[in-house]
Order: sequence, then C-alpha cells, then structure tokens
Amino acid sequence: MNRRDFHKLSMGAAAASLLPSLPAFAAAPPTVASNDGHKFSVMLWTLPKGLTFVQQLQLASDAGFTGVEVGNEYEKWTPEEWKTNLAKQHELGIAVDSAVPGRNALADKSKRTPLHDDLLKAIPGAKQLGCKQFIYTAYTRVPEQTPEEQRAAIVDTLKYAADLLEKDDIEIVLEPIDLLEHKQEAVVSVGEAFEITRAVGSPRIKVLYDFYHEQRQAGNLIEKLTKNVDQVGLVHIADVPGRHQPGTGEVNYTNIYRELARLKYDRYICMEFMSQGDPVTVLRKAREEAIAAMKSA
Repeated sequence: MNRRDFHKLSMGAAAASLLPSLPAFAAAPPTVASNDGHKFSVMLWTLPKGLTFVQQLQLASDAGFTGVEVGNEYEKWTPEEWKTNLAKQHELGIAVDSAVPGRNALADKSKRTPLHDDLLKAIPGAKQLGCKQFIYTAYTRVPEQTPEEQRAAIVDTLKYAADLLEKDDIEIVLEPIDLLEHKQEAVVSVGEAFEITRAVGSPRIKVLYDFYHEQRQAGNLIEKLTKNVDQVGLVHIADVPGRHQPGTGEVNYTNIYRELARLKYDRYICMEFMSQGDPVTVLRKAREEAIAAMKSA
C-alpha cells in the first residue's frame, strides 16, 4: 500500500467521528469575475468587528465584490445558521474562494495528526460553501532542525496534505509570514515558498503571495512575481506600513496590478487590509483602482 492509499483509508476511517453533521443545501454560487475578467475578494477578518456573516457578505457585495475569504468559523455554525448564511450567499452570488482550517507547524512531523484532523473538519463545510482552496502558513520552526531538514519536512507535509485533498479537488496555498509579525515563522519569504511548492510538485500546492508580508520581509515584489507566477495561487493586498488600503504607504500597487495583468494572472486578488474610512467606500475604491491599473497594462 503506498502513502496516498494509506492516507485515503485513514481519512475515511476517521470521518465518522470528526465530520460535522451538515444540512443538505444546493451547491454554492460559482466563481464570478468582474466584467473585465478579474476576480476580487475580501478577507472577512479585516471588516469591522461584530458583524454577522450575513452582514459581512452584504458589505462585500455593496463594495462591488463577488468573493470573500473566511477563517474556520463555519465549523461552529448551527444548522439554522447554515441555512441563513447559504441563503444570503446565493442571494448575493458571492463565492468563498479560500478558508483557513487551522494552524499547524508544517515542519513538525509530530503535528501530522492535528493537521489531518483540521483538514477533515474543514472539508465538508468548505464544500458547502463552494470553497476550493485552504490557506496555511508554515507556522513555527522546529529548533533542532537545520534549514535543509526544515524545508524537507515542510515539503513532505504538503505532499501528505495534497494526497488527503485529492478526491475533494481542494488546493492549499502556502503563505509566508514576515519575521516582524511572527519571529518564529518557518517560511518567511515567497522565495522560500516557491522552492517548496516546486519541490512538492503538485498542482494542488501553490503559494499565497501576500505583498504586505513580502514587502516587510524582503521587498523586490515584482521581480519575484514575474519569475514565479506559475506557482502563485492567490495574492493578498495591503499597504506598508499599517496594513491599510493601497495608497496609504510605500507599495506601488499600480505597477503590481499592471504586472499581474501582463502576466495574465487569472486567480483571486484578495483585499486583506484594515480600511481607513468607511469600509464600503474604501473597498470599492481599492477594487476600482486595481481594475483601472490592470486595464492600463
């Protein structure tokens, strides 16, 4: 029995105890692009606190967005909340492009069982929402590992995850986090992440290119995008410093958007910033500026 077959069997054996009981609903709305073919989403954690999922969807829709990204909050929804939330999602035609199942140290092989369980719990709800992508950071380093051992362990863990997700056609995007935000982070730059995803060699394992984190860690944003766009599964947008909307800091997002258009990047562009001002107005302007820049490429 090979590794892939073993993973599938172990996943099936654990399903009865870990899968939540979800009500049956119609399929989630399909991915919707803007009139010019670009897909934009909003990371929901950046919206004002205290909003319900329904209110978050409405805010995103009011700002002109057809996609959102979630954490793993849906795993705690009641059947009635599922009914209400999916009804609103269908009403507005909003896709859920990504979710964050949990946080596990990908370099630590002893964390494979928690990773397995997090994925198992996340999949049923993600499928209800129509979500086809999970976001993972590498999280903490393992102190006794050399850099080479750490990289090899992360590659092996992501191969493991790719096998688990194969039948559900879900992919993982690996997100580097800068050391200013997390001093023990195992993968801190897209340069490292691109090497890892190429070593994994699976179409279901890509990189989340977060321009905010990469600017804080290493800079040189466009060259790395140009050379590695085939490995990019998602991009996140926020300015530096402060994680606010483009135009408030030092990152030239006009040039980044132009390069995305030139490279024919056709995946989601997610706004993950804290709005300075009314969020609907700010988000709408950020989206419109992105579209204008891409049209000018």
